[in-house]
Amino acid sequence: MTGNVSVPIVIIGAGQAGLSVGFYLRRFELVAGRDFIIFDRGPGTGGAWQHRWQALHLGSAHRVNDLPGMKELGLSFDTADHTVPARDVVSDYYRDYEQHYELNVVRPVTVTSVAPMQSDLVVATSSPVFGDQKTDARMIVNATGTWGAPFVPHYPGARTFEGTQVHTANYVSSEAFAGQRVVVVGGGTSAIGFLLELEGVASDLTWVARRPIDFSHTDELAEVTAVAAVMSQDRAARAGKALPSIVSGAGVPVTRRIAAGIDRGVLVARPMFSSIEPTGVRWSDGTFTEADAIVWASGFRPELRHLAPLKLREKAGGVSVGSGVSWTDPRIFFAGYGPQASTVGANRAGRIIARQIMARL
Repeated sequence: MTGNVSVPIVIIGAGQAGLSVGFYLRRFELVAGRDFIIFDRGPGTGGAWQHRWQALHLGSAHRVNDLPGMKELGLSFDTADHTVPARDVVSDYYRDYEQHYELNVVRPVTVTSVAPMQSDLVVATSSPVFGDQKTDARMIVNATGTWGAPFVPHYPGARTFEGTQVHTANYVSSEAFAGQRVVVVGGGTSAIGFLLELEGVASDLTWVARRPIDFSHTDELAEVTAVAAVMSQDRAARAGKALPSIVSGAGVPVTRRIAAGIDRGVLVARPMFSSIEPTGVRWSDGTFTEADAIVWASGFRPELRHLAPLKLREKAGGVSVGSGVSWTDPRIFFAGYGPQASTVGANRAGRIIARQIMARL
């Protein structure tokens, strides 16, 4: 063994998916710190939710499903306070959950690489608290999600823009754009949330999207399209292709708040601009719109850079994953990847992956 520490299983990430795997491993009577370690990059509990903007509340976001076993704590997101920022609610609930199930998450720790070493895997980590270390493991559960890999599409002239450019990952509050002319890019719920927050704060709002917005006006339609989107994600993951956008397949459910925004004319998207110039954006017909800021609500990609030494990426742009396990290296599991990206999918993945791990121990 070459590492500072040796443990059978390393879980990377303590969001919904990582905690779900940890819960089921505990149900199999494995002990955190001895049989498995959970590394988390965040300074606190809550996964990616701890980084979300102040104005985002649970009632205005995608539904957050409870972690498995959360009812034992008397907690549920269904009955949580919707007047409190979502990041605070999720962080508090996850903190109680980690403590109750003795998951002993080690944070803040960034996994910089996972490399093969004979029959084991070497997990290299960096931390302002623990320094640089290495951990030997037999199996890895990658539950890093997407928050650390924001995606901004390339458009000519982006680097010449003299105003502010902010991605969802860095958005703090609407007050930062008071009195400004703002272009919001994206076709999902984040873009819509920003537009509704910026209404009345920004001096001018322009919404653009790369494809027409598919608003779902009925729960039945939303459920059908959501299932189709998950199936599309599963096919792509199994084929090792880049994952398609969930929004492009599932559409955007129309809540009362969104319906009112449509009626007011706030939520009317234009096709994408053709280029960006120092003081605004140029449209394909040659017209120009001045802008002080561009908010990129353009989504995220799976965060997999630390797995590069394992050479899992396929020519099609993704990694081949089926039922939560890599088809290239069966020692590597993916929790919350592809069809498991939703919070309910992450819970199911935790149970499936934990069972597979136990079969290999």
